[in-house]
Amino acid sequence: MKAGLFLIIGYISNLVKNKNRFLLIFFGEYRTISTLSQKEGRIPVKLRDLVRCSCCAALIAICAWLAVPVGDAAFTMQTFGVFLTLLLLGGGKGTAACGVYLLLGAIGLPVFSGFQGGFGVLLGPTGGYLWGFLALCLCYWIFHKPLGDLVAMILGLVSCYACGTVWFYVSYGGSFLAVLLMCVVPYLIPDGLKLFLALTIRKRIRL
Repeated sequence: MKAGLFLIIGYISNLVKNKNRFLLIFFGEYRTISTLSQKEGRIPVKLRDLVRCSCCAALIAICAWLAVPVGDAAFTMQTFGVFLTLLLLGGGKGTAACGVYLLLGAIGLPVFSGFQGGFGVLLGPTGGYLWGFLALCLCYWIFHKPLGDLVAMILGLVSCYACGTVWFYVSYGGSFLAVLLMCVVPYLIPDGLKLFLALTIRKRIRL
């Protein structure tokens, strides 16, 4: 399982090391610096989209590994990775990239927070928040054109919270208010900052 993850990361690393090849695949075209040719390079759209989705799925995984424990909660950059993926790829391809990320985790690759993997994590008490990423992506896909990026992201985040909170409540029971105070309230400000950071970075990146 880990070997598969290392192959994915290794492939992306090789692309990044080969700057021209990476620019060609990720951005679709570039001006080669080779002395043999000064023509503009191009690559098929489907392959470019596949590599973009793969890179962004890897980005979400890396962000999931960046965790800062604070008391009983652990704050990761996972939500930031999803935000940035949607802003870079758009609703449709961003949803596909998120789906690839969840699929990699479901088959056992350690792409989730705490280097966890497996379908058991998706069915665990906090698995609803992982499934909620798909709800976030779908909300953004539906609403970002009529309402704009910011409002669509906020609606998506609310839907993610809803999926995760209901799932956690069904798994553990107890007071619904207590679940909100434990699973949602501590993350409101950090997630807001992640959204602001993703929007800021998107403005500085031209695809």
